[in-house]
Amino acid sequence: MSGEYLGLILLAALLIGIFAGFPIAFTLIVLSIVFGYIGFGDVVFYLMVFQTIGLMKEETLAAVPLFVFMGYVLEQAGLMERLFRSFQLILAPLRGSLYLGVLLTATLFATATGIIGASVTVMGMMAAPAMIRAGYDSKMSAGTIAAGGTLGILIPPSVMLVVMGPIIGVSIVKLFAAALMPGLLLAFLYIGYALIRSHINPSLGPPLPRDQWATSVWQMVSEFLRGIVPLATIMFAALGSIIFGLATPTEAAAMGASGALLLMVLYGRFRFAALRTACLRTLETSSLVLFLAVASNIYGAVFTRLGTSTMIAETLLGFDLPSTAMLLVLMAVIFLLGWPLEWPAIIFIFLPIFLPVVEAMEIDLLWFSTLVAVNLQTAFLSPPVAMAAYYLKAVAPKWELSSIYRGMLDFMLLQMLGLAVVFFFPPIATWLPTKLFGP
Repeated sequence: MSGEYLGLILLAALLIGIFAGFPIAFTLIVLSIVFGYIGFGDVVFYLMVFQTIGLMKEETLAAVPLFVFMGYVLEQAGLMERLFRSFQLILAPLRGSLYLGVLLTATLFATATGIIGASVTVMGMMAAPAMIRAGYDSKMSAGTIAAGGTLGILIPPSVMLVVMGPIIGVSIVKLFAAALMPGLLLAFLYIGYALIRSHINPSLGPPLPRDQWATSVWQMVSEFLRGIVPLATIMFAALGSIIFGLATPTEAAAMGASGALLLMVLYGRFRFAALRTACLRTLETSSLVLFLAVASNIYGAVFTRLGTSTMIAETLLGFDLPSTAMLLVLMAVIFLLGWPLEWPAIIFIFLPIFLPVVEAMEIDLLWFSTLVAVNLQTAFLSPPVAMAAYYLKAVAPKWELSSIYRGMLDFMLLQMLGLAVVFFFPPIATWLPTKLFGP
């Protein structure tokens, strides 16, 4: 059997293993060894060593644990709760004020962490009880919390973008700049949708009771200064230093982590138990991402050496589709893959397969990367995996899973609208990096 067809069997075996529920990283390594040994003998073992060493020498990956640590420290410091309370007090007289508070908190906190589980969980713990007490619609509330929590995977500094940059071969700094406007676009769509629906049907999100309004302008200013400004300063220092070329992503991540620890101390929330929890969660999350990166790198090397990726690229190019049509096909495939798979599997396994096609069609890699990032955000809101639903259900047991799914559906459609806007108007992604760094 030729190597190309052996690679197709390897791909089929991987999909079967994933759907059967086997751990992805171990499945990748085992299949790579077995099929690599069949295809080209004991060279596969040397290939594993060189691919692992090569990936671990990628210095930008050091930003992953630092950004993750920053997010968990800010979570332990109670920054998200403080942010939400600030917005809740300031926006109390408005219809849909809790929706708006959740989305503004999630957008600002997204610049601190790309950890979806932490964002959705903390937002659910804070906002769900307040929404239930205020008589807010359960479906709309669940969709708002889940969609807002997923913004962290797109708005930089995002762990997903840090990982995606080396895979596709684009600058992480430019990728951060490219993803910023689409991320804010999605946040604007969410906020506009929630406010419009609340004004059309006030029962979905009535104003908060009078006793929850600010008693004075000074109280609102005080909450703003104590709850919003410190975090915004840290995030601007970390993200701004990257975008304006003052620091590398790894250096900026270290600055952000240090700033998070400082805020933890200043707010009086520093405890060794909390720091230990943040460190352990950082270790778990970083190990998961980096181990999967190593396993996927080995798998991709075997898959490429068998010649299957070249065969797939040549087959797709053989259809002689225009670049726009080809890009639509790739986006549709990535969207469908997002239903059963999470973003690391898609980025590490499937993007290297699609990349030769994208390069052959001369599609802008920065624009393509941004489209993929927006597309993958839908994976957190699309069943049957839809991890955001399970995170939210765990902390808001009063809401039925069916209601959570129904609420997320509206926001998933908004995500698809945002994806379409970025697709048909590429400058939304390319304008800022071009303005900052040139063509």
